Amino acid sequence: MRDLGQLTALIAFAAIAIALVVLASPVVISHNQTQPQQIPFLGGGSQRSHAWQRYHLRYYPMTLLFIAFEMEMMFMYPWAVVFVEEGLKALAEMGMFLSILGVGIVYAWREGVFRWQ
Repeated sequence: MRDLGQLTALIAFAAIAIALVVLASPVVISHNQTQPQQIPFLGGGSQRSHAWQRYHLRYYPMTLLFIAFEMEMMFMYPWAVVFVEEGLKALAEMGMFLSILGVGIVYAWREGVFRWQ
């Protein structure tokens, strides 16, 4: 019963915080923006090309590898939490998961994904 009370308090706190942010935003926002403030932020640089301009195909494989490694990390954190309880079964499952990713990395290496030129 104590956990239910804590959960209710947490949900109430989150709802109040969200309501305060939504209600305070019109007060904080400046409505007299100049022209440079109205364009999207581009990391400090000015826009040199159109958004629909084509870009080189070599970025696709690198992006897919990045997503694969992010997925690996996303699965490894919960696995590390339950590893002690599950034991050898969890170790075998993670070994299979990492071996599949390893095959993907070897394939990408052989295809030349890691070369930038």
